[in-house]
Amino acid sequence: MDDLTHLDEQGHARMVDVGDKAVTRRTAIASAQLHTRPEVIEKIANGQIPKGNVLATARLAGIMAAKRTADLIPLCHPLPLETVRLDFDVREDAITISSTTAATARTGVEMEALTAVAVAALTIYDMIKAMDRTAVIEHIRLEEKSGGKSGHFVRSAQRDNPPR
Repeated sequence: MDDLTHLDEQGHARMVDVGDKAVTRRTAIASAQLHTRPEVIEKIANGQIPKGNVLATARLAGIMAAKRTADLIPLCHPLPLETVRLDFDVREDAITISSTTAATARTGVEMEALTAVAVAALTIYDMIKAMDRTAVIEHIRLEEKSGGKSGHFVRSAQRDNPPR
């Protein structure tokens, strides 16, 4: 079990000791997609959703979630986030959500970026479910990360076959 860092010698879950890791600037970009009907997208774009401004609410939810990642994911380290940004690409039948997170720390911010897009997508779903319960959230994934010992990762430079 040597290569499973979240397990001790007996196979019990543990929080990884990052005390000896270098403090570096760590960044991560994650994305998710929410698919819904074109008429729902149009209502979102025109501010016609009865629950309020969908994208503004999703942005705040994503930022708040990134800040609470260590409370949500049991073995994550609490991090001093320096920035969390959420962006939305609204298309005819889908919204792509992307999050950029950064911290100067001993461990990466990938989980914070992933949590931000997941919660933003869930927030959008919650706000539109009365109009489209068949909306689908998919492809929550890390797009890029930098900093730390493992170096720079860019999804587009890797073989990319997301599950369907």
